[in-house]
Order: sequence, then structure tokens, then C-alpha cells
Amino acid sequence: MAEETKKRILGIIRELHFKPNFLASTLASKKSALFATLLPKPRSEEGYWNKPVIGINRRVGEINQYGIEVRPFTFDQSDSASFNVETGKIIDLKPDGVIFAPFFLKESKHFIESLKELSIPFVFIDSEIKNAGQLSYIGQDSFQSGFLSAKLLDLLVSKKQSILVLHFAKEMDNQNHLILREQGFYEWFKQRNGNKHALITFEVSENDEEVWQPEVLDTIRKKNIGGIFVTNSKVFLIGRLIKKYNLKGLSVIGHDLLIENLEYLKQDIVQFLICQRPEEQGYNALNKLFRTIIQKRPVEAENYTPIDILTKENADYYKYFK
Repeated sequence: MAEETKKRILGIIRELHFKPNFLASTLASKKSALFATLLPKPRSEEGYWNKPVIGINRRVGEINQYGIEVRPFTFDQSDSASFNVETGKIIDLKPDGVIFAPFFLKESKHFIESLKELSIPFVFIDSEIKNAGQLSYIGQDSFQSGFLSAKLLDLLVSKKQSILVLHFAKEMDNQNHLILREQGFYEWFKQRNGNKHALITFEVSENDEEVWQPEVLDTIRKKNIGGIFVTNSKVFLIGRLIKKYNLKGLSVIGHDLLIENLEYLKQDIVQFLICQRPEEQGYNALNKLFRTIIQKRPVEAENYTPIDILTKENADYYKYFK
């Protein structure tokens, strides 16, 4: 192209404020992509980890003309070895991008190094590892979620009563998001110039309620527990215990709008649920990969979802993903 002609064309572009149409150019290139997702296996049909998949599938349906394929992988939440098995399958697959929940910290770091060696971009969902080289993170600020939960319980529990921080998880020291929630919870009381409540942390790694219920019940009764903070979506287990033994005077906060949790919220056995819009997390995580790999557009590194507080009064009006 002659230099004079090039200058005239560039002048017209500037005059018309022309911007490239990324969608049209992408379609014209007929580029497709294979993405992999790695999420925990849902524990039930209504389980939390079904919800991000809803969002992922919705976004895939919106952009199916681009030939996007998503290959799902799942691991056992109580078994870090199963996480390693699935990450090995993903590495063998060599996808164009990965969405995964860094559920187990040590195993996730090993997986990340393998992804970096292959130059495969990855997006964190639900929990994050800071400065790990991720393309983006979609989810709550887990530390702030714990901090807010402590503030709420501090308002509900009398000064003479203790507060129980309850983890339903195996390999607790390896579960990044739960650790951050606990740290945020303790930080609230640290900033209050010392605890006016005794804080007790309890870890439940057994699924059998006959095994863990007696010990938790004994702690509640003997330690003058007035408030309970459950760090994950299993607050319904505490709701079940409270109802079974007709325990009075407890204020309870947990996570996620599951049907089982909603039941105890409605009965005022659980006072607050902290919700994090998992469907939107899935939708936005897939969109980050699409924008980067297919459209070649920049994306934000951190995308924190709102920390929604649900009560029995507002749960019916909560906006589900549509």
C-alpha cells in the first residue's frame, strides 16, 4: 500500500472514530477453543457446586457460534489425591484455558506450575491464591466475608458468651478459602482491642453425625457458647443439631443459599446466610477465558462478588441468577 493511501485511510478512521468489531473479527477467523473446568463434586442435586456449572453452561450457550467446548472435571472435596488425579488428566488434555477452584492449597500450587509450563491461562473461582499468575479471580473476598460474619455475631452475642468457629472439612490446613474466612473472623475481634468473647475453633472431619455431634454438643453446653460461625455451606448440620436437642439462645451464621440451609434460616435457627452468587461466578469465569483467548481482549485480574447477607425476611426476594 502506498504511503499516501495509508495516510488517507488512517485519517478517515480517526475522523469516523472507528473501533474494531471484536465479535465480527473473531467469527471471521473461525477460531474455536477447548476449555477445562475443575470443580468439587456436588454432594447432592441441590449442592453448591452445581451452581457455578449453571453459569458456565449459560455463557457457553450464548457463544456457541464460536465453537467453544468445555470439558468438565470434578474431584472429591474430602480427598486431595482425587484433585491430583484430575489435574493430571487436564494437563494431558492441554486445553486452551482452565477454570478451577484452588480447593487444596498445596495441590493447587503444583497444578499451577504445570499450567504455567504449558502457557495455559487459568481463572480461579470461589477462592484465590494471591499472585499465583492467574488470568483472573471470580468470587468473594474470603477474608472480608469472615470479617463481616464476626461483626454480625459480635452484635448478637452477649459479652459473657463464647463464640464457636466451626469448620466442616478434612485437611483443614490445606483449604485456602476456609483459612482466610477464619483469619478475617479473628481479625475483627483483634481490631476491637481484644476479644470480649472467648473464641473457640473446632474442626469436624467426620461425616458421621453420631461421631461428631456429641463432642460439638458438649462444647456448646460447657463453654457457654452463644454464637456459631460455620465457615462453609454445611450450616444445616448445626441447624439439625440445634433442632434435635432443642438448644436455645444460639446465634448462627453460615454460608450459601442451599435448600437445606434455607430451611433453618426460615425457622430462625440460623440467623444469617452469607451468599456469594456461585452461578454468576461460573458465568463470569467462562467469559474471562472467552474474552482473553478468543477475543484477545484484556480482563480485570480481580472480580470480587458482593457479600450478600440473607435473613428469613429477605430470602424470598433474593435475586437468583437469570
